[in-house]
Amino acid sequence: MSILNRKKHYSSSLGALATILIVSGIVRSSEQQFFAFAQDADISNLAASSSTTEIIGIPFNSEAIETILAAFEVREADLLEREAELRILKDDLSQSELRISEKISELTIIEQKLASTLALADTAAENDLARLATVYENMKPKDTAALFSEMAPGFAAGFLGLMQAEAAAAVMTELEPENAHTISVMLAGRNANAFNFE
Repeated sequence: MSILNRKKHYSSSLGALATILIVSGIVRSSEQQFFAFAQDADISNLAASSSTTEIIGIPFNSEAIETILAAFEVREADLLEREAELRILKDDLSQSELRISEKISELTIIEQKLASTLALADTAAENDLARLATVYENMKPKDTAALFSEMAPGFAAGFLGLMQAEAAAAVMTELEPENAHTISVMLAGRNANAFNFE
């Protein structure tokens, strides 16, 4: 091969190699641009899908989440307010129960004092009647009968019931028959349970 032919052969080989390198560079550049475009497209789709999603056919995005959160906050505020009202009501009921308990205690004390006073009054009255019956016993039967004739039959029967039997019998003999009968019926009625008529 001559020198000229060798130069032509090297020139053609270098040209082919240069062409291959250029085409390879173009292909690589195209691939990088394609991958970059595809990546941008995926990011855009991801952002779009994250900003707006459908759940059972209902759009669900950041605005919807904010609306739901605001509704939850309103509901929570209502519950807290209701809880505070119930707490106040419970405190009021506790105070009312305490006042009622105190009033019941006061009324119980008053009732006990009243019962004690009535018992003393009853005892004093009984003692007074017993002493008065003793006075009538020591009087002359005729004078006692005259006093009993002026009394209501019920009072006379009560005093005769407190007197000793002998003194009461002496007074009864001095009474008018009608008065003695009326007083006897009353005394028998008061002591009816002591008799067995069957």
